Amino acid sequence: MARRRRKKGFGWGARFFALLALVAIAAGAWLWWDTRHWTPPESDYPDQGALVSQADGAVNFRTLKALGADFVYLEASTGSDGKDARFARNFEAAREAGLQVGAVHVYDPCSVADGQSAGFVTMVPRGADLLPPAIALGRTADACDEPVPDAAVASELMTLINQIEMHTGKPVILKLGPRFEAEYGIASRLDRGLWVNRTRLPPTYAGRPWLLWSANEHLQTEASDALLEWVVAQP
Repeated sequence: MARRRRKKGFGWGARFFALLALVAIAAGAWLWWDTRHWTPPESDYPDQGALVSQADGAVNFRTLKALGADFVYLEASTGSDGKDARFARNFEAAREAGLQVGAVHVYDPCSVADGQSAGFVTMVPRGADLLPPAIALGRTADACDEPVPDAAVASELMTLINQIEMHTGKPVILKLGPRFEAEYGIASRLDRGLWVNRTRLPPTYAGRPWLLWSANEHLQTEASDALLEWVVAQP
C-alpha cells in the first residue's frame, strides 16, 4: 500500500509540473502573438506610421493607411553604393495612398560622406511637402576593412548631415541605434532630432527627448507579408 501511495503522489506532482509547463507555453505564445500585433494607443500617440524598405517586399500603402498610418519613411540609400530598388515605386504608391513621406539614408561609417550623399541625392527628390530626412545610425566601424577613428566617424557624419540638409532644405533626424550611441555618444554631440527604437517601452539610451520612436520593430499587418517597423511621433 505504501508503495502505491508514493506512486500516486509522484503522479500528481508530475501533472502539476506539466500543467505549469502548459501555462508557461500558453503565456509565451500569447506574448509572442501580442507583440506581433501591438501598437501604442492613438490617444497617447496620434501620429503613427511605418518604416519600409525593399526587404519588406510589396507593401499595400492604402491598407497601411487604413490600419492607422499617417506617414511612412522609406529607405532610399545605404552607404556609398546601395540604392533601394523599391524606393521610387514605394514613394509614388505611398503618396497616392495619402500618406506623408520621408526618406532614410543608412549610414556606413566605413565610407566617406561624399559618396553616401551622392546616392541619397540621386534617389530622393526635393519637395517642400516631404518629411524631414532621416539618417539611420546602426552599424559601427568595428567591421570596416581598415580602422576608422571615432573622430573620423563623427566628422564624416557631420559632413553627410550638412550635404543632405542642403539638398532637402530641412534638418535631418538621426535614427540612433543603442549600439551606435554607446560607441560614439552622438546624442549629446549633435543637435538634431532623434529617432529611437525599442519594442513596447520608450527607450532612454539617448539621454534626451526624441521625435520618433520605433515602438514595434516586428509588427504583423495585412499590409505586407513581411513584419514592419511601426513608428510613432512624439505628441
